[in-house]
Amino acid sequence: MADVPLASLSLTHVHYNPNDPLSFLSAWLALVPQGLCVVYVTLIWASREAEVILMFAGQMGCEALNFVLKRIIKEERPKQMLGKGYGMPSSHAQFMAYFAIYAGLFLVFRHSPVLAHSGAAFHLLARVLLALILSLGAGAVAVSRIYLNYHTPKQVLAGCGAGAVSAFAWFFITRLLRVHGWIDWTLDLDIVRWFRVRDLLVSEDLVEAGWQQWEAKRKLKQQGSSDSQLKKAK
Repeated sequence: MADVPLASLSLTHVHYNPNDPLSFLSAWLALVPQGLCVVYVTLIWASREAEVILMFAGQMGCEALNFVLKRIIKEERPKQMLGKGYGMPSSHAQFMAYFAIYAGLFLVFRHSPVLAHSGAAFHLLARVLLALILSLGAGAVAVSRIYLNYHTPKQVLAGCGAGAVSAFAWFFITRLLRVHGWIDWTLDLDIVRWFRVRDLLVSEDLVEAGWQQWEAKRKLKQQGSSDSQLKKAK
């Protein structure tokens, strides 16, 4: 074993200049896609929401497209970077572009929770603002790949373009699946019902719905405590 050369797991291995704060920040930004994959899996397990599963399926399809494109184009990374693999298009830029655009489309056009009329406008504004923040975050990750010399500007722009096309295409496909009843049909399958998959995220604000359930439970508990104290007093 002592003569066997050791390998490096490059999943989270990022080269950066330790004397440059922007390079250090860019190294952390490079880990955002891996972090988002953890978020995806956590949300799917915790919420069992069909829309989250659909978005993740599109994300994995976008990654598969990047894998294929890199091996068709076969363009090397910048000469300053000794990283392995092809660089066209940037997988980080493509991943983040898909994530930001699909999430933004969902927040603005598909997510329509039932709210009081007075709060509907504010809720829409908040969703638009969140979509803009996601886009800025995706842009920061894309720029970090150029700053760290992992990709050329052309490779990053190509990645953003491929991610954007993937997001719009998958959002349109999932809309057709909804319109033609394929989502409802899938949710009625025994295996899907066994996993408790549901489709509430489109029409409900899950945070607000959960809060209302909690408030109702607290009121019942407080009411029960008050009734118990009255009985003791009697």
